[in-house]
Amino acid sequence: MTRKPQPIRDREAGAVEAPAGTHRPDGRTPRQARPLRIRRGALAHAEGSALVTLGGTRVLCAATVEDRIPNWMRGQGRGWVTAEYGMLPRSTNERTPRSAQSGGRTHEIQRLIGRSLRAVTDLRAFGERTILVDCDVLEADGGTRTAAINGAFVALHDALVTISNRGQLVGPPLRDTVAAISVGIVQGVPCLDLAYAEDSTADVDMNVVMTGGGRFVELQGTGESTTFGTDDLRKMLGLARAGIRRIALLQRRMLGDSGLLRS
Repeated sequence: MTRKPQPIRDREAGAVEAPAGTHRPDGRTPRQARPLRIRRGALAHAEGSALVTLGGTRVLCAATVEDRIPNWMRGQGRGWVTAEYGMLPRSTNERTPRSAQSGGRTHEIQRLIGRSLRAVTDLRAFGERTILVDCDVLEADGGTRTAAINGAFVALHDALVTISNRGQLVGPPLRDTVAAISVGIVQGVPCLDLAYAEDSTADVDMNVVMTGGGRFVELQGTGESTTFGTDDLRKMLGLARAGIRRIALLQRRMLGDSGLLRS
């Protein structure tokens, strides 16, 4: 019998087994997020890029600067920030055809990413240019849209550094950081950062986007198999605030020396 390649065996050997009595499949506590890593400059040619790893989810974000804007924005002295999102065919357990990547879910997620980035960006700061952030899911294990937002902000920041180095910034481009995380109710317990095994069976599923200063950008919450009350919502938002606060601190530690982020 042939053996699996060593990298695959190493990954399987490192899988976490849930301790007895722990209801989360990977052994985390309800308040515990998966390890998050963001690697800047993952691509040589993009004006800004980041590779995000959130547990078993990996998303590659690449920002492109174009010296043009949508027709409806011409002459206003403002730029535009937008995003595109897609999943590689084998980022999931079964192959998803590329032709299936143009549906409503894909459009919803890329609009969410774009709105989140624009919420903290001064569009007048970089003139009539477009920054397009491509977010491609390499591996999906829940939280792909939240991971994409966290990496897209880093890619956007570094694209703005490129614009600044070209002498094309006319003012501070970023008002704050922006980050996202998922929360939900799993087996009656509010939990932070749902992996796929939890997300696919959750009673309630919610994605939360916030600025580093603690302002909400967007809430997407759904009772999948039950309803939820005000107390449930309060608990989930409390978990999300704590999780996003840690991501925002990570982003600031990574990017704070550029001078583009307001203190």
